[in-house]
Amino acid sequence: MIKNLLNKYNNGIHMNNINDKIPPFCLSNQDMKEICNNDFKGKWLVLYFYPKDNTPGCTLEARNFTFYEQEFKKLNTKVVGISPDSCESHRKFADKHDLTVTLLSDPEHIVLKKFGVWKPKKMYGKEFLGVIRTTYLIDPEGTILHIWNKVKVKGHIEEVIEKIKEIKNIKR
Repeated sequence: MIKNLLNKYNNGIHMNNINDKIPPFCLSNQDMKEICNNDFKGKWLVLYFYPKDNTPGCTLEARNFTFYEQEFKKLNTKVVGISPDSCESHRKFADKHDLTVTLLSDPEHIVLKKFGVWKPKKMYGKEFLGVIRTTYLIDPEGTILHIWNKVKVKGHIEEVIEKIKEIKNIKR
């Protein structure tokens, strides 16, 4: 079983590292509008990958990013979430929880694979492919400056904000 998952998982998978340019992508958001990586040129970008709309951890993460929206704006940073859920699911999720973050839909797992977050997981003894909660911090030129792997939601957004401030102070 795991061998079959790994073969499927390795098909089209990329690994991104600090100082790499992000791979190009275009996906639709919760309003069915196509959003591409080039739309963020000149802005800092927090790109976070999450498993599923309306689950406890994913809801808390999205609500926390929304809560800190003004802080991210002050830092010239856009926050974008990506999951395999549909645009319609994202719209309902955003409406239900008053979310202001952009949510992109990747049901074919193309961008999830490009960022190396579509991986084998195990729950209750069953193996399956799914999103590993991961956050990328990307500078205005599209370069990856920091990666948080296997994110724990509690305190994560505050860590992201502190890292942006730390990096911007170093670059000044």
